[in-house]
Amino acid sequence: MSKVVCALAVSVDGYITGRGSGPDHGLGDAPMLFDWYFDGDTPSQVFDGFKLSAPSARIFDALAGRVGAVIAGHKTYNDSGHFGGGSPHPKASLVVVSHGPVAEISERQTLANTIEDAVAAARDLAGGKDVGLMGGGVATAALQAGLVDEIVLHQVPILLGGGRPFFQELPEHVRLNLIEAVPAPGVTHLHYEIVR
Repeated sequence: MSKVVCALAVSVDGYITGRGSGPDHGLGDAPMLFDWYFDGDTPSQVFDGFKLSAPSARIFDALAGRVGAVIAGHKTYNDSGHFGGGSPHPKASLVVVSHGPVAEISERQTLANTIEDAVAAARDLAGGKDVGLMGGGVATAALQAGLVDEIVLHQVPILLGGGRPFFQELPEHVRLNLIEAVPAPGVTHLHYEIVR
């Protein structure tokens, strides 16, 4: 069965955006969280235009190549300009999870009302590949429901001091097993599996 994986760029103090993020404002005052996508000499084999360091390209492409569908929350969907009617991943379908109506859902996007329904729909769309989670609220909801298999922190060496946190409050501890830690220019890739 496909795995559910959450992989996001994050500051050392746990933020996935800076202050002032939102529609037409991207990551707010923290665009440096994505600098490592473009500061190397190795083109990504999955995402056109990304030029990463060699160690980052190995990690990034291995993960991105596994993903067949992405789940994003309503806030991430809105803040990202509805992904232009497509998906944040060039080769993966998008499922948007929201408890209410969502503007501008295209025929290439799927709407789900709960994280459980979103994961089920994404698995169907993924064609045997893995499901990626995008956004702190979606990651937290999926962790609370026991649906996450792996977490990857692309940890950027900065303390942002504010913004949108990767994880929201969880009702209990979630134990992790470190699979791999890869230092790279401008980022450290920390790959964990959930301990069941």
